[in-house]
Amino acid sequence: MFQVIPLRRLAAVSSAACAVVLAAGAAWPGAAYAGAAAADGPALAPWAPWTPGASLAPPPVREEDEVPTDHLTVTVRHAGAGADGTFEVYCHPGRGTHPDVEGACGAVDRDTHWGTDTFAPAPEGGVCTMRYGGPATAHVTGRWAGRPVDATYDRVDGCAIERWDRLVPLLPDPGAPRSGPDPVR
Repeated sequence: MFQVIPLRRLAAVSSAACAVVLAAGAAWPGAAYAGAAAADGPALAPWAPWTPGASLAPPPVREEDEVPTDHLTVTVRHAGAGADGTFEVYCHPGRGTHPDVEGACGAVDRDTHWGTDTFAPAPEGGVCTMRYGGPATAHVTGRWAGRPVDATYDRVDGCAIERWDRLVPLLPDPGAPRSGPDPVR
């Protein structure tokens, strides 16, 4: 029959065993070879046990290594006057060159769910309506929720239109009025 060991007792025994191993650092077998290896080649460096007060924390992150996790570059083409261009979006906190940074961040936040790819393409073999949403295309790159993003969007059928519309206003709404010159007819 198995003996059940209370979790507190197991933690205390494990901690005591670790302390014994750390305290016996000089008795580590590598220490015996440190001096003996001099005749055969380079000596092994003696193992130094952990000393109280020494920090086990990793070194601080340098400022140049810090990368915002939620940054997207959106390039839109053929969406109409005032909607085409390349825009930067930084979220949490929101900033960038996108015309509606807060709305863009909100659209992506709204569509982000644990375990799913926010920018995944429409499923292969899906049943989509045969309607055309126009020539607009978009390319979204960057990082979102710590994961790389490289997604393309168009409006060639009902599935692609629905996928695009989920990310409005990150992607422009083709039906919205825009400022700027009217497209040539």
